[in-house]
Amino acid sequence: MKSATPKVLHSICGRSLVGHVLAAARELEPENLVVVVGHAREKVAAHLGEIDPGVRTAVQAEQNGTGHAVRMGLEELGGSVDGTVVVVCGDTPLLTGATLQALAATHTSDGNAVTVLTAEVPDATGYGRIVRDGVSGAVTAIVEHKDATESQRAIREINSGVFAFDGQLLADALGKVRTDNSQGEEYLTDVLGILREAGHRVGASVAGDHREIAGINNRVQLSEARRILNDRLLTEAMLAGVTVVDPATTWVDVTVTFEQDAIVHPGTQLLGSTHLGEGAEVGPHTRLTDTRVGAGAHVDNTVATGADIGPQANVGPYAYLRPGTHLGLKSKIGTFVEAKNSSIGEGTKVPHLSYVGDTTIGEYSNIGAASVFVNYDGESKHHTTVGSHCKTGSDNMFVAPVTVGDGAYTGAGSVITKDVPPGALAVARGQQRNIEGWVARKRPGSAAAKAAEAASRQGESES
Repeated sequence: MKSATPKVLHSICGRSLVGHVLAAARELEPENLVVVVGHAREKVAAHLGEIDPGVRTAVQAEQNGTGHAVRMGLEELGGSVDGTVVVVCGDTPLLTGATLQALAATHTSDGNAVTVLTAEVPDATGYGRIVRDGVSGAVTAIVEHKDATESQRAIREINSGVFAFDGQLLADALGKVRTDNSQGEEYLTDVLGILREAGHRVGASVAGDHREIAGINNRVQLSEARRILNDRLLTEAMLAGVTVVDPATTWVDVTVTFEQDAIVHPGTQLLGSTHLGEGAEVGPHTRLTDTRVGAGAHVDNTVATGADIGPQANVGPYAYLRPGTHLGLKSKIGTFVEAKNSSIGEGTKVPHLSYVGDTTIGEYSNIGAASVFVNYDGESKHHTTVGSHCKTGSDNMFVAPVTVGDGAYTGAGSVITKDVPPGALAVARGQQRNIEGWVARKRPGSAAAKAAEAASRQGESES
């Protein structure tokens, strides 16, 4: 990956690669779930503790092959396991729980000692081929591409590296795996031959979509997997009643949820725990992270993180909602407005060019353009409260802590530093003073001076 980040911790669609694999494995409801860690194990183990505290880890101090890794995993469980052991790879984020369930079901119903998850691919070049018995369909061998005959290379069914084993037979066979190969490693695939030679059946379960078994080894493959998974998520959403206008430019995380008749416009990213309510309309060119959008709300050209947008609210264009922003029913956050840690009441409007921080605003108030809620004194944040049915003038500064009572008005250009009683008009600005002839004296010959002189002559002639 050419990265300081371990491969399995790279993420697509809101989860790490290993996180996707764990989510699929959890759908099996396993009695134990063990992740074998080796390279950068401190980082990987810490991540596992965050995303799935129930996972157990086994350390493979030296990377001596896939068979050795599985042996380390079994040792974490006491050396052997009764029942089925499913082995998956940590870099296959497209693998689904349904495919693993089908693998486990086939393993049990066919009475196999080991069942290989396979897939039929358009081009099998470079993959290990699955060779089957022509009569029983049992797997007789997995032949690597370089060792395959011409007839074997024509086989399109390949090994995925995912297996279901009889736990007791697996533990016994791993003890017989040799290291007399070019890499000097314990290969898990050698277990298949050992079990077959002992008279046990080796079977296969074919994945419905060959792309599920794709492993990630570079950032090109990471990007390709992200596209596939994103398309899968959007398809599920659309089939559930969501309109996605342009899937090619819409990106979602696996943890995003929708209600029917939501509409997503082009250039939109929906991330984290974001939820779109029924009939909500989002985009274009919007990024929502961990944000709830209520039924019938409209969010246009907006960035929001950790916000709660109420039903039928209207946001944007070009708005920025930071964590702790709560918008009430039919409220409005308009063009070039930033809000943070604030509650905007039902029907209240902050239409344009304003900053609302650490503020509570009641119902059906209107905040004038270019208003700033001055919440920071250089050391601490302070709170402002504006009541219901208030009308504040343009270019107001509300210097917290301060309260504007219900039904109060403030004059344009005011700096509000004291509480405003309910129903009062607050005006806090210097008295205007006009200095006649200032331009002619201070800027003689300028364009402004000439325009003023012309206007004066025009006024004299009209009078």
